[in-house]
Amino acid sequence: MAKEVAGFIKLQVKGGAANPSPPVGPILGSKGINIMEFCKQFNARTQDKAGKVLPVVITYYSDKSFDFIVKTPPVAIQLLEMSKQKSGSAEPNRKKVAEITWDQVKTIAEEKMADLNCFTLDSAMRMVAGTARSMGITVKGAFPENN
Repeated sequence: MAKEVAGFIKLQVKGGAANPSPPVGPILGSKGINIMEFCKQFNARTQDKAGKVLPVVITYYSDKSFDFIVKTPPVAIQLLEMSKQKSGSAEPNRKKVAEITWDQVKTIAEEKMADLNCFTLDSAMRMVAGTARSMGITVKGAFPENN
């Protein structure tokens, strides 16, 4: 018989670094979820992505059990890593902080494709480029046709 879903929790945790301190502990504790069990499972599943910020969606059930899905790192964080910046621009329309190429945009789009709400690589690349633009990162060149 299927368990009754009590709710969902969305968090962003560094891979391999979940611990019971805030923000993870208080959020899970308030829902009655075993904090240490989540931390052990999450850290075991994300050892290969240590240090990267990973979104996680936790589904918790009425019997206090849980499941979770680890997603790919957010596009904004991947863009900052590619451009070697600490943060985006405070005024993205006036002050540009970095430049990236369409090949770099394509690699991010291919990695993130499963989590984006689009069907083609072209549309995924346009979404990534839009995020870059809103962060003050310029994409060099014209959009490549025929991918």
